[in-house]
Amino acid sequence: MPAAIPVVEAHGARIPVIGLGTMTLKENICVQAVSDALRLGYTHLDTAAFYGNEREVGEGLRASGVKREGVFICTKVRQNDLMPDDFARVVDQSLENLKLPFVELLLIHWNNKDIPLKLSVGALCKAKRDGKTKHIGVANFTTAMLDEAMTVTSEPLVNNQIEVHPFIDQSKVIAACKKHGLTVTAYCPIARGKAPGNDVLERIGKAHGKSSAQVSLRYLVQLGIAAIPRTATPAHLKANIEIFDFKLADAEMADIKKLGAANMRVVNPPHAPVWDS
Repeated sequence: MPAAIPVVEAHGARIPVIGLGTMTLKENICVQAVSDALRLGYTHLDTAAFYGNEREVGEGLRASGVKREGVFICTKVRQNDLMPDDFARVVDQSLENLKLPFVELLLIHWNNKDIPLKLSVGALCKAKRDGKTKHIGVANFTTAMLDEAMTVTSEPLVNNQIEVHPFIDQSKVIAACKKHGLTVTAYCPIARGKAPGNDVLERIGKAHGKSSAQVSLRYLVQLGIAAIPRTATPAHLKANIEIFDFKLADAEMADIKKLGAANMRVVNPPHAPVWDS
């Protein structure tokens, strides 16, 4: 277990570079996974109203015995609830589910083309001003959406959560995030199980005594990206934070980058949600 998981920073937000993704984790499986992760040394939990497991995430936090102030928690508001009144209602429900007075990070989960960003981002900013979240950001935003969001926000946006792993090239949106001073959090960081078995990742992992999944996570961390792999398996939970005792060489980073060169994309289609893994 690392003494302290490194962080990425923006506008005062300090986001641990490895967190637990919880999409599809339900009931006691979710509670146990959250509790196990925190006891192993995780300090970053990711959930969302849409996941239907905020109650279990909160229960897992309490069951772990870990002090609340040491845990960075992110939740999100879905695209159907971005009008200001709906947004406020969902945020209040999320906090009630978690049994917390605030979260560290609140995101717009997906943009809604029928709701002006001025309204949705305005509602997001109000949640921060009301003390319901320490920091705010977005998820699945394209470069154009980021550009527009920056013109209408009254509070600093600190994060864009997108799908990132070695098999897609998200360099354009990552560059846009950097330009605007946002950090990036990667969901599906091991490509929904595609990383294990890949020849390049396996070869690099063997050289370091690590798995291909660990190489995939290490690659993202070295790019300055936070990652939230989803798992409820204790061995995988442990392995996912054992990536700070090795470093990928420049040549290895270049070889991994080539894996995504044939599949460049700005971000996932804004109305085609995908699941964490």
